[in-house]
Amino acid sequence: MRSVAPLILAAALASCSTAPPPPSANFNGQRQVGQWLAGLVPGAPVSCLSSFHQKEMAIADDSTVAFRAAPGHVWVQKTQSPCSPLAGPGPYALVTHSTVGSLCRGDIATVVDTASGMNVGSCVMGDFIPYSRPR
Repeated sequence: MRSVAPLILAAALASCSTAPPPPSANFNGQRQVGQWLAGLVPGAPVSCLSSFHQKEMAIADDSTVAFRAAPGHVWVQKTQSPCSPLAGPGPYALVTHSTVGSLCRGDIATVVDTASGMNVGSCVMGDFIPYSRPR
């Protein structure tokens, strides 16, 4: 009987711990980013992206955002922390604030529920990876 008690205790403790939820993915956004990047090659990361280059935006998952100025000119942003629940089901939008006309590494973006107008998350921007046609 004494040997069973530690096993029951271990099982009870193991059932209390849970793994963190996997990041949300936006499969339509992933497909769109994949289409934008088809045939393009990555360049050296840059710390800021001019608002001129932010014509279109696609959300692949809670940590990956792509910006496209024109076909063949795409920047992929990997946030320093997930922008949960940005890619999840729901009417969410990524709102960025810039006073210099550029979105830069270290800037804070908020996730807004567009139905209620409430902030539901935030994240910190990382470097921007430019993708372009090979030369």
